[in-house]
Amino acid sequence: MTSLPGEPDQGGSTPEHRVLVCARCGAPADGPPPATWTCSVENGVRQYFCDICARENLRAIEGRLDSSWW
Repeated sequence: MTSLPGEPDQGGSTPEHRVLVCARCGAPADGPPPATWTCSVENGVRQYFCDICARENLRAIEGRLDSSWW
């Protein structure tokens, strides 16, 4: 089961199909998160961003990293 943006991760024994959407623009992903999408954990919540939104906001995303990462 994949958590939707804005939902905490929860384990469960009943898998259900959920459409993953970009937390910024709402673009849907077909199946599991594509390798080109970015995953971010903000305030304990996992959020996914499509490749277009991630590229457009790359500087802001990288700006949050500690200097040890770059």
